[in-house]
Amino acid sequence: MAHDTQQTIAQPVTLTGRGLFSGKAVTAKFCPAPANHGVVFVRSDLNLARVPALIDHVVQADRHTCLRHDEALVETPEHCLSALAAMGVDNVLIEMDAPELPLLDGSAKPYVDALRDAGMTEQGEQRTPPLIVTEPIVVQHNGCMIAALSHEKPGLELIYELDYGEGSAIDRQVKRVDVPAADFDRELAPARTFVLEAEAVQMRDAGVGEHLSATDVLVIGDNGPIGGNEYRFPDEPVRHKLIDLIGDLSLAGAPIQARIFAFKTGHEQNHALVRQLIAHQQSRRRNDAHGQMDIRKISRILPHRYPMLLVDRVLEISADARHAVGIKNVTVNEPYFQGHYPGTPMMPGVLIIEAMAQLSGTMISQTLEHTGRVPVLVSLDRVRIRRAVIPGDQLRLETDALHVRSRMAHVRGRALVDGELAAEAEIKFMLVDDQVG
Repeated sequence: MAHDTQQTIAQPVTLTGRGLFSGKAVTAKFCPAPANHGVVFVRSDLNLARVPALIDHVVQADRHTCLRHDEALVETPEHCLSALAAMGVDNVLIEMDAPELPLLDGSAKPYVDALRDAGMTEQGEQRTPPLIVTEPIVVQHNGCMIAALSHEKPGLELIYELDYGEGSAIDRQVKRVDVPAADFDRELAPARTFVLEAEAVQMRDAGVGEHLSATDVLVIGDNGPIGGNEYRFPDEPVRHKLIDLIGDLSLAGAPIQARIFAFKTGHEQNHALVRQLIAHQQSRRRNDAHGQMDIRKISRILPHRYPMLLVDRVLEISADARHAVGIKNVTVNEPYFQGHYPGTPMMPGVLIIEAMAQLSGTMISQTLEHTGRVPVLVSLDRVRIRRAVIPGDQLRLETDALHVRSRMAHVRGRALVDGELAAEAEIKFMLVDDQVG
């Protein structure tokens, strides 16, 4: 069921098991998280290293999805992510004491059951706006194809065609579902991960999955499942492919409005589509962009003056005033370089954050409701300084509004140098009437 506001789970819930590929025992504890937190994994065995469930953190892996942030890995999260997406969970923190999520019975059903036991809590904040496909986007690779087309209705229509070819142990299968309208719990979630018997032999010879037996995983031979297993659905394999696809699409970090057709795709093609969907959205933002400003226009909006005016140019502000891009040129003439530090000049991190805040204020001021109001910084969260900024660098500032009210605003900001993340933070403002003059 679709929700207009964000949701988290009502109470913690824990699942234990062993990883599909690693065989390592793992405990995964799902904990409630605040609004705008997103889905984040935490490696409790690696000094609480955080790994957001976003496409930017996907790294190449064979036959499964793998996330990485710095040295922390999260492997095989696709069943978990699919259940979270289907249940409408926007914000959750998942603590793990090993790199790989538990396989459990090979399906998404145990995750769905655990989330249902935990219950849901609505958080009042609006959900992230959807990625809306307005033109065809196609990914083709090694005989596989996945295409996203425009869809007049909110949500996703998914069609998956599974075809191993003539003589395969698995017949051609086609399944169509609507997300979130599909009865995920009964129609998709029980479908298990599967492998052809010949593939299982190859994997075992390569030392993969030696801890597994035919009763742990759905292994399909010439005459159907082996090891005493039976199909839960006549078309169980294609249903499981849809589970994987839903989990991979959730890595966009936002709902998707599209009609998606997939032919024989795996995780690699699914991830490629998500990257193109995000690029498509960014292109639409650029096409919709307005409000470019030079320093004179910026000075009419912001009360800051030298040496504290830290935005040199605004490149774009989206039509809905929820996204902005600006520039700060860092020169050796900045006064703070005299003492920070002599011989090794570096821009203070607090000033990089201040530059983000100033761009945020410029962005918010573009709506009629906030004209004439000055944003006053109230709090900073999730502040990270990723690299040094030195004379000669050009800071590209990017801000996105998470939630804006008449008197309060919550913004996510990033600062990049040559495409590399230099700093990031979430910033909250109080919007006060301008008493100057």
